[in-house]
Amino acid sequence: MDRYEQVTELARRRGFMWPAFELYGGAAGFYDYGPLGAQLKRRIEDAWRGFFVIREGFAEIEAPTIGIEDIFKASGHLSGFSDPLTECKECKEIYRADHLIKHIIEVPDALSDEEIYQVFQDNDIFCPECGGDLSTVYEFNLMFKTAIGPGNKHAGYLRPETAQGMFINYPRLLRYFRGALPFGAVQIGKSYRNEISPRQGVIRLREFTQAEAEVFIDPRDKTHPRFDEVKDIVMRLYSQAGQERGEVEEMTVGEAVEKGIIAHQTLAYYVARTYQFLQAVGVARDRLRFRQHKADEMAHYAADCWDAEVLLDRLGWIELVGVADRTDYDLKSHMALSQARLTVFVNYDQPVRREKLVIKPDMKSLGPRFKGQAKAIAEALKSLDMKELKGEGPIAVQVDGETVEVERELVSFEMVEEEIRGEELVPHVIEPSFGIDRILYTVLEHSYYEEMVEEEPRIVLRLLPRMTPVDVAVLPLMDRPELTAPAREILEALRSAGYLTDYDTSGSIGRRYRRNDEIGTPYCVTVDYETIEQGTVTIRDRDSMRQVKVKKEDLLGTVSGLLCCTQRFEDAGVAVSP
Repeated sequence: MDRYEQVTELARRRGFMWPAFELYGGAAGFYDYGPLGAQLKRRIEDAWRGFFVIREGFAEIEAPTIGIEDIFKASGHLSGFSDPLTECKECKEIYRADHLIKHIIEVPDALSDEEIYQVFQDNDIFCPECGGDLSTVYEFNLMFKTAIGPGNKHAGYLRPETAQGMFINYPRLLRYFRGALPFGAVQIGKSYRNEISPRQGVIRLREFTQAEAEVFIDPRDKTHPRFDEVKDIVMRLYSQAGQERGEVEEMTVGEAVEKGIIAHQTLAYYVARTYQFLQAVGVARDRLRFRQHKADEMAHYAADCWDAEVLLDRLGWIELVGVADRTDYDLKSHMALSQARLTVFVNYDQPVRREKLVIKPDMKSLGPRFKGQAKAIAEALKSLDMKELKGEGPIAVQVDGETVEVERELVSFEMVEEEIRGEELVPHVIEPSFGIDRILYTVLEHSYYEEMVEEEPRIVLRLLPRMTPVDVAVLPLMDRPELTAPAREILEALRSAGYLTDYDTSGSIGRRYRRNDEIGTPYCVTVDYETIEQGTVTIRDRDSMRQVKVKKEDLLGTVSGLLCCTQRFEDAGVAVSP
């Protein structure tokens, strides 16, 4: 049994997660989170909010998970959100084509459908199920389509990402932030992609949770005011040049920007914050790297893009987070389709004086002559340049697809000097996009340890403090009234203090310790006869299995110190008994 199977089996058995719809045979790409998994997921999400809502001051919104068709026309999802698909000619099994060549091409995303099929032919790639020939490769749109209202008149789609909800709310968000850049909006919620062949547990789902931030910045200045806070962080970077050499480099964030490896300070800042967040929730540093998109896989609108990738035992390097400079692509796309103005007025440090051409059509003459077309003709005249105005003969303008001639004496113009205090800009967007389900699985796998204790296997989830689904377990030594009564008093006190607390009387105390080790509970509080006689309880540490006794009245303070420190008794000021 490999690590993936061990973690998956533990997750099902202990109530972290399991395939959805099991009662009816299940459906690939859907998972349920059980009591422990749902709580672990909330804690990861709350940690993310701590980084991006509280520390960065971004505003959290919640948009509908169904979007109207125009949103996805503008975003490009209707025309370009697809994966390459191939089908076995014999057994009719369907596969995602690029996944069949990952062992040959490191980054197959950059290949065209024809190039993928050529790799099939050049490397004798056949159906993994029956060995039959594969069809030519074609595109499959991944969005779930639905109808809004009766009659199928209005097409809708389940959103494939949370980002568009923030882009189309840009005018209201700009007003909320009092019209000033930079500002950020975030959203945590469900997204949906009709994956071709989801076969990797929660790594590839059809319904999944994203946490995304859209940071709207001034395109003229991509420095970051808090860059000094992160510039000395050392990370493992797999740059474009490094990928050519097959070499991951360790360097500081500051060095990466100075050398031009990461495009600019603001992008590097959010790459660094992403690194800090992943460390904070329990991703192993030695199995984490940031890979830069190659030139041939970089989105056409992206100035630079980095993926946080983790190494998993069975699945290899998997993307958890993408951090991209999306430039002004999204806002301009929505401007073009909606005809709304998605700009911001940016003041100059000092006013600038410029000459400006002012054109004044004679509306008293244009009105009677051109009647209903007069206003449109006047607007067309105002868009002309000096060269067109200074010619000879009538001025020709295009109005409603036809050419209209206007005598030059009906148009006056002059150059005037004006003071410019600022300009309208379309902001650029920096987007860190997190896959919460993938992060959760990674945390489970990276915290999974198996060891022998007294010739018996012991499984431990070494989850970080305050990331565990249970903070403390209260365990009466035996299921007897004289022990369960004080144990329940302690249980209520811990819960009232805000700690996620479990209570367990089933089986021997040793078996209960093992159960809590498996689900990552950092501390167990055992109530025994000394609790009655001496007023003490025993606290057991998950990782070291050491035990200490503390006075019952000191328990809350001790637990608080332990959970806020580093899981070592000494850090919380607790004396360890020999």
